Amino acid sequence: MGLTATFSLPTDRSALAARWQALEARSDASFFLRWTWVGAWLDSYGVRPELLAVTDENGQDVALALVGHAMRPRLLGPVATLSLNQSGDPVIDRPYVEYNGLLAARGQEVAAVAAAIDAIARRRDWRVLLLSGIVPDSPLLGLPSRRKLRVDSSPVYQVDLDAVRAADGDYLSLLSSNTRSQIRRAMKDHGGPLPDVAVGTLDDIAPWLDEMAALNMGRHADNAWDDQGFRQFVATIAARGLPSGAVELLRFADAGGAVGLLVNFVQDGQAMNYQSAFAQPRTAKDKPGLLCHAAAVGHYSAQDFRLYSLLAGKDRYKQSLSTREEALEWWHVERFSPRLEAEALARRILKRPASA
Repeated sequence: MGLTATFSLPTDRSALAARWQALEARSDASFFLRWTWVGAWLDSYGVRPELLAVTDENGQDVALALVGHAMRPRLLGPVATLSLNQSGDPVIDRPYVEYNGLLAARGQEVAAVAAAIDAIARRRDWRVLLLSGIVPDSPLLGLPSRRKLRVDSSPVYQVDLDAVRAADGDYLSLLSSNTRSQIRRAMKDHGGPLPDVAVGTLDDIAPWLDEMAALNMGRHADNAWDDQGFRQFVATIAARGLPSGAVELLRFADAGGAVGLLVNFVQDGQAMNYQSAFAQPRTAKDKPGLLCHAAAVGHYSAQDFRLYSLLAGKDRYKQSLSTREEALEWWHVERFSPRLEAEALARRILKRPASA
């Protein structure tokens, strides 16, 4: 079957949505490649990336992806850069795509990637391709290049909910003795059991997200919740995802008040924690974050979910809560360029990693 890959600049958002969702129904793609995520990102930031479409001989879509083009800063100056399913602007790309790739028809993924690679390789307007949040050994790395630089790799810590059920729901028995003791001590500080779980409705989106922003204020040097665009994105994806069950808002509380809130994505028996906010510890050894995630594990294991994922991140608390892990990677695929050759030489001399 011959496939054709083309680039265009979509002007009709509703037509793009219909086209994307039609292919999505024939795909096994990740949550981050589905319209709930993609549409919310496009509408929240007003971004207009190009559309890469792979079609068959009948003109039917086999694969779709968005491609941003920007002059991205590098060690020796800006370089023309393509970004898969991102804009190339760090502010607009703040939502951080994971499990990135092509939205491809089931069973045609290999042929679709080959056609997409060929189309990208034919373009002469770029020197670097950013592949963010892809799985290790992604076939997209087969793109011909001068060099490929893995700039980051992150674990994706997960909880095997089948294992929780096999332990008769005793999630803590699957964790290290140190993590168990921290959670049990925190439970004691909160009056005994894990906090109660409330599932948010459309009416809860605005007040709960305001509460999350307030709880996160001053917690991080680079706080996404300080950015109005990011807050709009989270509100938009929640409003669109709650009715279908693709997004879930959870709020945890006990007799002492709020303990924390989570924004989770849901797909194919997997719940993925995307954003979190926790109350201040009530004692020196209180761990509200651990309590909320432990309660979320109970919430999802009771519903026959397979996995509770903490998504990409090197945080120690994620590791302590997990029973398994996988990984995602961030790559720069570079073509020949005198500037990039000089940069590569400078990095070798200065012993600076590609991520610096």
